[in-house]
Amino acid sequence: MLRRNTNYIIFSFLFDLAIVIAAVFLARWLRTVMPFGLPLPDPAKTPALLLQACLLYPIIFTLSSLYDPERTYHAVDEFQMLSGASFVAALALAGLVYFTASDFSRLTLLYFYGSHFVLVVLWRAVARLARRALNGNGQDYRNVLLIGGGEAAQRALQRLDDLAWAGVRLVGYLTDGEPIHGAMEQDVPRLGGLADVRSVVHLHLVQDVMVALPAESYARVNELVEHLIDQPCNIWVVPDYFSLLIYGGHVEDMGGVPMISLRTPALTGYQRVLKRVFDLIFGTLVQVVVLPLTAVIAIAIKLDSPGPVIFKQQRVGENGHLFWMYKFRSMVQDADAHLVDVMRHDGDGHMVHKRPDDPRVTRVGRILRKFSMDELPQFFNVLKGDMSVVGPRPELPVLVEQYEPWQRVRFAVPQGITGWWQVNGRSDKPMHLNTEDDIYYVRHFSLLLDIQIILKTVWVALRGKGAY
Repeated sequence: MLRRNTNYIIFSFLFDLAIVIAAVFLARWLRTVMPFGLPLPDPAKTPALLLQACLLYPIIFTLSSLYDPERTYHAVDEFQMLSGASFVAALALAGLVYFTASDFSRLTLLYFYGSHFVLVVLWRAVARLARRALNGNGQDYRNVLLIGGGEAAQRALQRLDDLAWAGVRLVGYLTDGEPIHGAMEQDVPRLGGLADVRSVVHLHLVQDVMVALPAESYARVNELVEHLIDQPCNIWVVPDYFSLLIYGGHVEDMGGVPMISLRTPALTGYQRVLKRVFDLIFGTLVQVVVLPLTAVIAIAIKLDSPGPVIFKQQRVGENGHLFWMYKFRSMVQDADAHLVDVMRHDGDGHMVHKRPDDPRVTRVGRILRKFSMDELPQFFNVLKGDMSVVGPRPELPVLVEQYEPWQRVRFAVPQGITGWWQVNGRSDKPMHLNTEDDIYYVRHFSLLLDIQIILKTVWVALRGKGAY
């Protein structure tokens, strides 16, 4: 129901390819008119660059799911994925050019990268505005009728509102119970009860009927289908199982019987191997690069306060496995003995164990924590296999004991040094909100997302915002 039409996807692919070609010639032109660099190399190399770019960029964009409408409904998701895919494609193209034409103009490559990224972002932004304008004028939309009430209907209502730009127009809802919370604020009218479904579908030219009934009312689904069997509309059922589907639920077919899987591994075998290889390579490189810095930090810690340089603490890792996590010591030597003294509950009753005025933090420790340099020894945990570079933060066992069942989903993947939460708030957000960010990461894992988070982490850490 919510997929963009096939023609638009094909158009996007072809237009992206056209932009690659245009960017190659634009880069070549910029290389001749800009007053930088040595005299232009052999122009015969342009076709080689054109061929390589036309092969790499479409493949990487496709593998990055940029043409999957389910992954790019929200602008922020699309442009984050676009940035990551462009970065990976640029690295791949640079490597290919290096091995095939080592004397190729580096300035031409830089001009190509910049021109391509500007053009591809610009056209996708214009396309979004054009589709929004067309939908606002009623030229490209689908009429949707929502049936039901309760939490399932409320979530469906929010999702449909998010997708209004893509041509989804909610004409109203039907329910025999209480009105859907938030429907009035969104100007979604109540069009009657379930018995009125046939007349409403006919009157409003409904193309898609979304059934979001509470679990106890599922017996009425057959009745609704019988009423609409001869109507030219699609019927979609939204299960009232949202609290379970966060575990990675999806529909599978087993012997012709459709079933909803409510608990499958968050990472496939291929994804797990890919993530581990990336962790080993990236973790090793970081360890080598920061070695001089770690020596300076160790000396500063020893001069500032008594106690060991490295602080280790038991944390909860993937699938609830306990392990020892390493950090540069940023607190006084007996900080763990006073943990209970700094714990408190917020206004919603959730436990919070971090505070900006924590008296246990040392002078050097405040600097280390502000710029996240106290986390550097955790790359040793990464090399050991206890952690990953990117993932939900490993939590203290005493806090995990306070978790509600749905929050334990964050342990379905390897715990990380940085993650979606850290680049979207860090310590400014309490535990129960961190978990929602972690679940987002679990459900949307990809290597490109990991790279995006790493790049954002560098900027967030340098700003020192939200860390204490």
